[in-house]
Amino acid sequence: MLMQWFENLNPISQALAATGFTWFVTALGASLVFLFKSINRKVLDGMLGFAAGVMIAASFWSLLAPAIEMAEGLSLPSWVPATVGFLSGGAFLWLVNKVLPHLHLGFPIEEAEGIKTSWHRSILLVLAITLHNIPEGLAVGVAFGALSANLPSATLAGAVALALGIGIQNFPEGAAVSVPLRREGMSRLKSFWYGQLSGVVEPIAGVIGAAAVILMRPILPYALAFAAGAMIFVVVEELIPESQLGKNTDIATVGTMLGFAVMMTLDVAMG
Repeated sequence: MLMQWFENLNPISQALAATGFTWFVTALGASLVFLFKSINRKVLDGMLGFAAGVMIAASFWSLLAPAIEMAEGLSLPSWVPATVGFLSGGAFLWLVNKVLPHLHLGFPIEEAEGIKTSWHRSILLVLAITLHNIPEGLAVGVAFGALSANLPSATLAGAVALALGIGIQNFPEGAAVSVPLRREGMSRLKSFWYGQLSGVVEPIAGVIGAAAVILMRPILPYALAFAAGAMIFVVVEELIPESQLGKNTDIATVGTMLGFAVMMTLDVAMG
């Protein structure tokens, strides 16, 4: 019944519902702050690695591979839109990374990135997670927007698989924000609030992504590759370095492998 209702929605509404789900899972993860005041570093590193693995697998199976397939009917070689979009997505996140004030988990306040500001450490930590939720929401939105093109490589099952994968890795991300905030002295309620708030950007980015590819269909392969490039930038710039920070390299690596396997299985089985 629920799936039938979902199928009858237009792609933009589907993107909003799907990214609403990923936001909800972020909030579920953030709610762990009501149970725990701290999180074991090994567990955190494993979760960060898992998130990295999910995003790497999603970047190829859900975004780059369909982008290349969709570009085969264009006048340009099929690798051009994928390459241009991929590098543009990375460049966009690099620019945002340089401008938006933020602080990665485990780093001292002196190593905050972006424009210098007097904002509190907790705000900078939330902005760091918010930063890499942008490409996640964009990826889901573009995947659902692609359904309007009625192309064989753009399927509802594939888009749903992507949303499920992003949602699964958002659970530990929510906890990775709220629990450290609690450890720094913030109340449980405030820690939860800021933890779930980091996922608010996903529905916004999702609707923008879906609307963009529907209104400008020729950019579809570029948009898919753009989202992939943005996610890979986040993985290499943030998730992998943070997962290795505690020197639990084996745990972080196993987490990455598991995350990749889960997302690959979801996408291949459902897409």
